[in-house]
Amino acid sequence: MQALSEELVALAGRLADASGAIARRYFRSGVGPEIKPDNSPVTIADREAEAAIRKLIGERYPDHGVVGEEHGADRHDAQFVWILDPIDGTKSFITGRPTFGTLIALLRSREPVLGVIDHPALGERWIGASGRPTTMNGKPVRTRACPDLALAALSASSPHYFRNSAAGLERVRLATRQILYSGDCYAYGMIASGFSDIHVDAKMEIYDYLAAVPVIAGAGGAMTDWDGNALTIDSGDRVVAVGDPRMLEPVLKLLAG
Repeated sequence: MQALSEELVALAGRLADASGAIARRYFRSGVGPEIKPDNSPVTIADREAEAAIRKLIGERYPDHGVVGEEHGADRHDAQFVWILDPIDGTKSFITGRPTFGTLIALLRSREPVLGVIDHPALGERWIGASGRPTTMNGKPVRTRACPDLALAALSASSPHYFRNSAAGLERVRLATRQILYSGDCYAYGMIASGFSDIHVDAKMEIYDYLAAVPVIAGAGGAMTDWDGNALTIDSGDRVVAVGDPRMLEPVLKLLAG
């Protein structure tokens, strides 16, 4: 795949800087949430952070599309589209847990080619881009080898998200060494850096996972939907990431039953 320009990678870093500054200002400040129509929480930090990112994108690339969790979609059919989750893990954010993050993806022709996973409270940032190795705080990282499911560390966001597909998750859980729930998008960073092996999720939106696709791929891993399809702007709500690509087929088989 064609390598991405240095200018776009640098802009993604500036977007994360701006968002992170806002998140840190509100973190553990006592800011309370509002409840959205889907019963998920949102705070002023979510909305301000996304607005700041959108402003910076619009100033530099007014023809780019933007899809964000809090402020909707603009020009979503453009060649380049940014997918934004200003605070992934709002529940963690409002309860003082530092694993919340900012997810920023750039899609070219509907496919993710750039991803940022930024954890402003922890000072840790993963950047993945087409044609480049994934970095964490500027240093290359790699996934770890794990040729046997019985040795694998598994993570998932919450068992409550698997009400319609609990059997698939349970089959993967029983085949692996351990499972850790929650952790928000930090779970993807741990796979990219070689500390975990598999992440399975359901009931997700595209802004919850598309940024992780280039991060995982650039570190040597693989990420698809539960049917093994590549993830795009049109993908559904169930995803799986593996550090060792040899794990993908057996995990998909277990999820399918």
